Formats: sequence, C-alpha cells, structure tokens
Amino acid sequence: MIPAPLRLALDGDALVSNWRTLATMSGGAACGAAVKANGYGLGAREVVARLAAAGCRDFFVATWAEALALADLGVTVCVLHGVRDEDLPAALNVVTARPVLNTVQQVRRWREAGGGACDVMVDTGMNRLGLRPEDVAAGLLDGLDIETLMSHLASADEDVPGNAAQRDAFVALAGRTPARRMSLANSAGIALGPDYAFDLTRPGIALYGGVQVAAFEGRIRQVVKPEVQILQRRLVPTGQRVGYNATWTASADTELAIVNLGYADGYLRCFSGKGGAHVGELALPVIGRVSMDLVALDVSAAPDLAEGDWVAMDYALPETAALSGLSQYELITGLGARFDRIWA
Repeated sequence: MIPAPLRLALDGDALVSNWRTLATMSGGAACGAAVKANGYGLGAREVVARLAAAGCRDFFVATWAEALALADLGVTVCVLHGVRDEDLPAALNVVTARPVLNTVQQVRRWREAGGGACDVMVDTGMNRLGLRPEDVAAGLLDGLDIETLMSHLASADEDVPGNAAQRDAFVALAGRTPARRMSLANSAGIALGPDYAFDLTRPGIALYGGVQVAAFEGRIRQVVKPEVQILQRRLVPTGQRVGYNATWTASADTELAIVNLGYADGYLRCFSGKGGAHVGELALPVIGRVSMDLVALDVSAAPDLAEGDWVAMDYALPETAALSGLSQYELITGLGARFDRIWA
C-alpha cells in the first residue's frame, strides 16, 4: 500500500488519559464512550481496542452498520438510532449489541420481533430522538428487558436553566421503568457535576481532545494532529500573487511550501489566510486560498525545509474552532479518508 502524503498522528495515550479523566469526573457512575461516525473519524476499532483495554465497558454507535463493524471485538455496543425493519436481522443476531429504542413504533417492533435486552431513549426537552415521558408513565415499557434508560442534554456546554429542567424531568422517571441503569450526561454533562452522572456517562468529543467547558482545560489532551508532506518548495518574488483569485500578494520575496491538503480532506476554505502549521517551534502561516487538494505555507522562517519533508498543521480543537467558526465536532469528524491514520 502506498503511504499517503498526509496523515493523522493519533495519540493513543492521550485518548486513554482523556477517558480516565472523564471516568474520574463521573464519580461512582460507569463511564462509556461514544464511538459513532467511525470513532469521530479516527477509527472506531482502534479507539474501542484502546478504551476496552483501559476498562471501558459501554460503547455507543449510531447505526447497525457501525455495530456490525465492531461485532468481532466482543464489546457491548449500544445503537443510538434504534431499530428499523431493515435492522432487525442484525439486531436479533448480534449478541453484543443492543438497540436504543426511541419511538413507540420501535418499541412495538422490538416486542413483536421477540427482541431481548435493549436500551431506551426518553426525550426530556431536546425534541430530537426519544419517547415522551408521558408514554413511559403510561406503561409503554412494561415488561421490556431494559438495561439503560437514557436521555440527552441539549445545552450541557452552557450555563442555562434547561440543564436542571432536563435533569429533573429525568429524575422523575426513576423507578418508573424496568431499567437497571439511568444515563444522562454526555462530555459536557459530566462537568455539570454528580447530579447529572446517574449510573452511566456517555462522553464523546472530550475523549478525542474536545474542550467545551472550563472544567476540561488543562485536563483533556489533544489526540489528533494532521501532518502533511511538502510537494514543492518555491520562491515567490515581490509582487507575485498566490492561489486561486490571487488573494495574497508577496510584499517581499517569500519562500513557500505547497502541501498535500485541502478542503477535500476537511481542511476548509475558512482557513484561507488564517490557518497555520509548524515545524518544531517555527510557525508557518497559511497564505492564499485553500484549494481542493493544496495549501500554501510561508516557510521563509524554515530554510531547511525541503520537498518530501513533513509539517504539522495547527489543529488543537478548541483553538481551531475559535479560529474557524466551525464546531469542534465538525473539525474532527470532517477529516477525510485520504489521511493515513497512524496510532502511537
């Protein structure tokens, strides 16, 4: 297999450290891991293997295709989008996976198919997936083999009254179902404190280096670092322009490196004239417009950099989100398939 000219340097120790930090912050609750969207784009199998070895026992994906891709690893996987008619063959036969039932029809479908253990999502105010609390109170779930009753916080990364309102609505469901556990907190929800932890927490973005709240600063480590190879080094004379639409003009003779990266790889045009890279302690600004496959860097401060050398793009999630206006979720899940993913 030909090595790609761009790669994600993935820090397995940082991933495990983040999970352990979140597990400690979860107090007496178990700490799971959201590995949907192929482990937030980093590779679900690699993420699961590392976190399972560290002690994680509950993993969450979105679809049954994602669950099937992990079935041979022998870990417990919860499928957040529930079970459609098309999913039943897999849902009834993958013994390590459970559906998270979200609708009255999903509950009926699971019953009629003779399904076993499941989880259930209840909507406490997000108005996304989930049963109404009134449905639960009316006995819809009676007789089901429910492992975990879940809900999802809409604004855990903000100090808003809605968080407490959702928590209180969820507390009101305690003992009203056959569920053995209750789970509410996502990454930022863990930082809201022990009243939100219940029996199981479900972190996602913070596992992968996302810092949404002040409580994570200095505690959550960066996991992914994009690195790119220089395709060409060139001198741009004073007055010459660079890139599509000539948005940058050299005010002095400038040394450029053209690197194999672009918006097809998730490095979007919003980084034009804003983004940067580094080699050692030297900063290498992005100049001109980001194109589909190429980015220009000012490497005047790095005279030894040459064609074939590698540079690291600046991509710490909280800082890059502030720079770009993109969410930390978009930044990490948008990193494309052309990157080699290299775990250390």
